[in-house]
This record gives sequence, structure tokens and C-alpha cells, in this order.
Amino acid sequence: MREKKRTLTQRLVAFAAPKRKPMAAKRITAWFLLGCCLLYTGFLNLSMTVLAAPEVATPSYVVMEASTGQVICEQDADTRRSPASITKIMTLLIIFEHLKSGRIRLEDEVITSAYAKSMGGSQVFLEEGEAQTLDTMIKCISVASGNDASVAVAEYIAGSEGEFVKLMNEKAEALGMQNTHFEDCCGLTDSDNHYSSARDVAIMSRELITKYPEVFTYTKIWMEDIEHKTAQGTTSFTLASTNKLLKQYEWTTGLKTGSTSKALYCLSATAKKDDMELIAVVMAAPDPKTRFQDAITLLNYGYSVSQMYTDENKDPLPEQKIEGGIEDVLYLTYAGPFEYLDTAGSNLSEIQKEISLPDIVQAPIAEGEAVGEAVYKLNGNRIGSVSILAAKGVEKATYKDYWKKVWILYLMKR
Repeated sequence: MREKKRTLTQRLVAFAAPKRKPMAAKRITAWFLLGCCLLYTGFLNLSMTVLAAPEVATPSYVVMEASTGQVICEQDADTRRSPASITKIMTLLIIFEHLKSGRIRLEDEVITSAYAKSMGGSQVFLEEGEAQTLDTMIKCISVASGNDASVAVAEYIAGSEGEFVKLMNEKAEALGMQNTHFEDCCGLTDSDNHYSSARDVAIMSRELITKYPEVFTYTKIWMEDIEHKTAQGTTSFTLASTNKLLKQYEWTTGLKTGSTSKALYCLSATAKKDDMELIAVVMAAPDPKTRFQDAITLLNYGYSVSQMYTDENKDPLPEQKIEGGIEDVLYLTYAGPFEYLDTAGSNLSEIQKEISLPDIVQAPIAEGEAVGEAVYKLNGNRIGSVSILAAKGVEKATYKDYWKKVWILYLMKR
């Protein structure tokens, strides 16, 4: 029978094992070689080790890098759960969209209705008929999670909470939030038809903080006083943040807490460390302490395994030849910077950039039209690209333009 092949380690062990006439020198050499082999294997395994996602008590979570939207780790991320007050992330998103459009301003006065005043749960105790600036109302929503303030602003923007919720659901659909449906603007409801998922919360959180980073002006507030001005007089009220991470985790920037008996304890935590923004969403944590501790654990894990490669794309691009246009040259620009998140411990200095452009393009070309792309590769594999656009449009030439060119050439040769 043929002897079975043995591994190098097995051969070294067999060679080093005592024999009838042991050869001390050879045995010592064999043990030395075996030790080197095992040591090398250990280093090899160490270099290839990928850290496992941390164990937390929270059943549903997602850790996402904000600029790329890449998920670093997740667990039960698509299960529909009651979101409680992290619903207000979408409320804030709708508010900031309307601010950007110019339809509302921070200086606008928002009047509290009887219905808004009647909201229970977390509130800032607005009185019916009380006026506060939109700026103050956003503080009430972001810092103290005021249900009354949320409804008051919803009514101001859309006429009623119901109409505002329609805007929320339309935005959720536009963002591809497949496991989300809202029935109110504050998350107070216990309806089974009001739900979201850890992934969807991360998606709307990312949309809010990347499109409207000014929200951090509000979410970083720990405490601030506002004034209630009513027919009964003026009183001071202190807004205290519900986000304890502001004092527990030095890189915290936001974002929103939530809790009800049905939802248990939820949090969308945002942080920025070394120019990297992470979002950690936890849903249905068993208690407040676990909610914050799990978020810290997840954020620390995200930062420990992640590194970001960024190319601002400020380098000059070649001139592109164009045929049939009123110009002979098309000037180019990048669509924007390139960002790549690595969680495998790769050597990012080995990323290569290749410019891909056609030999010639045909007019007309509109400004902003894609002409080519910058392709990024790591270890020979494509990891992403950025479009190369026409910096300025070139119209198609007419007979008049051709005669003009001929005439100019003629004058230049005279």
C-alpha cells in the first residue's frame, strides 16, 4: 500500500521523535525547524485575521459609514420593529428639506395647536396658542425629543400631521426604505402599522447628516434654556438631551433616541473620528444603559476595522478631442471625489487610478454630460469609479461655423 502523504509539520514531528539511536543534533535541528514553521504559521494567521463583529445584547443593529453608505456590520437589520422617537429623524429630514427649498425659514413663528399640546410622552410642555420660532422648535425635537413640538411643526409645514406623514412615507419610499411605514411624526403610536428597521433607520440618518450637516448644530446640544411665552406670562424651560452618548463617547455628534414599552430602547448614534463618520443604529435594546453601551461597542468596532481612502480629484484632466462642434476641444472635470471604505486591512497605498476616455467624441455635448470615467483598482480588482464630465457644453457646428473657421485660417496664413 502507498503511504499517505504527510504535511510538513507531521514530517518534522516524526523526524524529531525519539528513535532507538537518537541523533541529538538532528533532533534539535528538527525541533528548531518545527518551531519556526509553527511561528511562521502563527504570524500568517495573525496577519489574515479579520475581527468578528462584537457581541451585544441588542437584537437588531447596523453600523454604516456615512459618506459611502457601506455597511460595516449588521445583525437582524431588516426586521420590522417599532422605532419610537427615532421616527423624528424623518421628521427632521422633511423639515430641513423644506428649509433648503426656502418654503420655510428658521425665523418663522410656529403656533402650537390644541392637538399638538395634547401629545403625551416626551414633551416640552408647549401651551395651546404658544408661538416659538422654527429654530427653537427644532431644538425641542432634536434635544428633548418633544412630541408636542414635532406635531406643531408638522402642522405648520403640511397643514396637518396626517399630510405631513404622507411626506414622510413618500421620502421613505424614495430612499428605498423597504421595511418602513409611518403613521405619526413623533413615534408615540403603538400601531403595528408604524414600523422601521435598523437598516432603514441608518439610511434616513445618513440622508439627514450628509445632506444637512447643520443638524449637528442641534443634536450636539447637551442643555439649553428656552422661554415659554403665554398669556400666563414668561417662564424658562431647560431642554436636556436624551442622548447620553454626548457625555459618554467623545466623538458623538448625534443623533436621536427613542423608547416606548413596545419599541423598548432604540438609538441612532452618529460619531466623527479622524474625519470618518459612522452611524450605529440599535433597536429593541432591553434597557437604556444597554442601548448606549451597545452603541459605543459597535462604534468602537467600526472604527477599529475601517480605513478610508479618499481622492479629491483635483488633478488636471487632458483635453478631449471633439468632432463636429463649434469648438475643437472639450474641457473635462471630475464628477466629484472618490471614497473607498476598506475593512479588510488592505494596503490602500496600492490603489491605482486609471483615466478612461474615448479617442474622440461627437458634438453636441452638454455641460455635465458623462464622457468617461476614472477607474480605481486594488490588487487588480475594480473597487469603484468616478464619472468624468464635460466642464462646458459644445454645440454642434453649422455651415456658418465651418465657413468662419475657414476664414480665420485664411487670415492667419496671409
